[in-house]
Amino acid sequence: MEKQVTFHEYFKEWIDLYKVGAVREVTLSKYKMSLRWVKELAPSLLLHDIDRKSYQSLLNQYALTHERQTTLDFHHQLKGALRDALDERVILSDPTRKVVIKGKTPRPKKDKYLNQFDLQKLLDTLELTEKVTFDWLILLIAKTGLRFSEALALTPEDFNFFNQTVSVTKTWNYKTNEGGFMGTKNASSKRHVSIDWKTGMQFAQLIKDLPQDEPIFVEARVFNSTVNNLLKRYCKKTNIPVITIHGLRHTHASLLLFAGVSIASVARRLGHANMTTTQQIYLHIIQELENQDNDKIMRYLSGL
Repeated sequence: MEKQVTFHEYFKEWIDLYKVGAVREVTLSKYKMSLRWVKELAPSLLLHDIDRKSYQSLLNQYALTHERQTTLDFHHQLKGALRDALDERVILSDPTRKVVIKGKTPRPKKDKYLNQFDLQKLLDTLELTEKVTFDWLILLIAKTGLRFSEALALTPEDFNFFNQTVSVTKTWNYKTNEGGFMGTKNASSKRHVSIDWKTGMQFAQLIKDLPQDEPIFVEARVFNSTVNNLLKRYCKKTNIPVITIHGLRHTHASLLLFAGVSIASVARRLGHANMTTTQQIYLHIIQELENQDNDKIMRYLSGL
């Protein structure tokens, strides 16, 4: 490694060496976006000149236009490369030590999930015809909690109507023109998700004449915004909070937790790598349920 190499040049080489072919395309695109920001914010910063001060300055510039969580993700990607540079003795100290993560004020968060009453109103509004439409996609995600890319990748052979399950073994690349099947987000994402008998009967009729190994919901390129806009129209039509298609996944998980389903079961159903992820996402719901449990405990104890 030459002394005069810039940080962005080293970062690009590091990405090509350690990340290309080792991470999913979605993840790789995030690394490449980070590389573009490094080139824009610090085009002449030399690798051997990076110290805590210059690295903190780079993060601070990035944080001016990004929220704190996004800045933290940016830092983690850069830190991976810099830690390797330290191991390789290309730099002599760790510039990422004790950094301060900043970020602009987050935008107001939209409602992430619906209550059971509002979800029922939404599902009653769907136009479920004999032909496969995005209305059926909305129904399926609401009933299973699948990720958007997982639902798009479903083929008729993924349905087991005898056991009332849907097998999640792949995702659909909807973010690029190429499309096509891809791997799941992680190993835990490969799973069998149970479906209720009514949904099973509906889909058994809907897909019985479709090719077994071709995606049910994909004919041409599918845009996330197209389905979100359809969902938005239905939410406004029924006068319920406007949520996204990913919000339906949150709705599914939230209603299961409120129904008393264990965190472990919800984590498996969602395909989370561990329960910690589930607990972090649904912390407010879990805290609310704990308060209800405390009331039950006190009522029980007072009756002894």
